[in-house]
Amino acid sequence: MAVQEAELDTPVVVPPRKRGLFELSPLNQRRWRNFKKNRRAYWSLWIFSILFGLSLCAEFIAYDKPILVRYDGAFYTPIWNFYAETDFGGDFQTEASYRDPEVECLIVSGGLDACFDDPESVIEDAQDGVVDGEAINKGWTIWPLIPYSYDTAVDRPGAAPLPPNGENLLGTDGTKRDVMARVIHGFRLSVLFTLLVTGASAVIGVIAGAVQGYFGGRTDLIFQRIIEIWSSTPSLYVIIIMFAILGRSFWLLVFLLVLFGWTGLVGVVRAEFLRARNLEYVRAARALGVSNLTIMFRHMLPNAMVATLTMLPFIITGTISSLAVLDFLGFGLPSSAPSLGELTLQAKQNLQAPWLAFTAFTVFAIMLSLLIFIFEGIRDAFDPRKTFS
Repeated sequence: MAVQEAELDTPVVVPPRKRGLFELSPLNQRRWRNFKKNRRAYWSLWIFSILFGLSLCAEFIAYDKPILVRYDGAFYTPIWNFYAETDFGGDFQTEASYRDPEVECLIVSGGLDACFDDPESVIEDAQDGVVDGEAINKGWTIWPLIPYSYDTAVDRPGAAPLPPNGENLLGTDGTKRDVMARVIHGFRLSVLFTLLVTGASAVIGVIAGAVQGYFGGRTDLIFQRIIEIWSSTPSLYVIIIMFAILGRSFWLLVFLLVLFGWTGLVGVVRAEFLRARNLEYVRAARALGVSNLTIMFRHMLPNAMVATLTMLPFIITGTISSLAVLDFLGFGLPSSAPSLGELTLQAKQNLQAPWLAFTAFTVFAIMLSLLIFIFEGIRDAFDPRKTFS
């Protein structure tokens, strides 16, 4: 009986519920609630996510090839695959020119030989599925909303740049390329470039600043002298020299900007670690035998996140500006790339075309403003004074 009473008095230990893969911890849930309270940051995140999501699908919005083609009962995806003209009943082994009336006629009519003589009449006659009294296997094409890519020349009469109209909503640039298509592809390129450079620079800068601030002493002095020498190196000259030797490319520019941009966060992280290295929770962790890496990145780094996130908007806007300036000077991405800086250069060279300058200014203003508002909200969300208030 006494044994049964003892068993009844023993508290039942309930194992903690395992958190799902995408379920936030209680601390991060509180941070997310604080972020949503900043309405400007919250709606900026939604707007930026929609714009960036659309730009990731740029080929479905602005491209010079059809998304889907139905020919002779089969389906083709020119947006991803190469198809020769012979695949649609043509004569040449080269890639099909889907804007060519003959190729369009071959697709619609199912490959009739009459397309080589009078394609326009055959296309018009094939709309009801019958040509010259005979039924055909009618085909069709689905084009993107803007049937031009960032490097496609627009077939419009007149001298470039051409003003906006129903076909080119933002006009064309100095080489008759559709500005709207270049803006969509250029927005994606700028954001991806910025995320790559900022992410890599932040990781290297945080690690270097944490090592300096945590260990201090001779390690800090040596690192500081190296950073001072490295920061005084003229990065623009190095970029020009490297491009002259290796040629301009996307990944080379990412590497060079990371190489010279990682020092931006070192000073902030170093100062936070120097301040926190002698606090009681760090001393207690050392006394308990916790490893240095665990103390640095599990305990000290979260307390340094506010200062780090405060600097990130400046680094991001600086990276976007650096890319635009380099493209404007002609030392950035290859000339064929859909660069917003190159669009700004064309606006300077074509003062008679104000739509180029207006488009470049509007895109930069919207992109930079949204990013600054978002990181302002992230900074407040990670602020311990607001998280635990």
